Amino acid sequence: MAGGFADAPHLPTPAPIDAYGDGGFRFGGMSHRGSLLCFPDGMWAWPVASVADLSEASLASVFAHAGSIDVFLIGAGRDPWVLPAPLRALFRERAISVDVMATGAAVRTFNILLAENRRAGVGLIAVD
Repeated sequence: MAGGFADAPHLPTPAPIDAYGDGGFRFGGMSHRGSLLCFPDGMWAWPVASVADLSEASLASVFAHAGSIDVFLIGAGRDPWVLPAPLRALFRERAISVDVMATGAAVRTFNILLAENRRAGVGLIAVD
């Protein structure tokens, strides 16, 4: 693992998320168990099981993509959650707009941003 995610993406391009739940996601004709990290250059497994796992280290790959994304969504599971000020400051320092929402809302929003060819990324915490 480098930068918080596996070196080889599950898919080397972004794809709409077709379904979520049961601890995973379906996209690009495949399914994935666990959380998912999506950028303009691909989709990776993300070793984040809950918002408690969010840290500068678990977000390192997001910050490494600062030149290729303008907005990053965090699908925080089922419950509302507020991004702590120190983490929010890390996004601000890199000129990345960040928004936290439930995983389902993040999936829908990411799909819209993807369809609009926006420079967006998303970290989706898997839900059952």
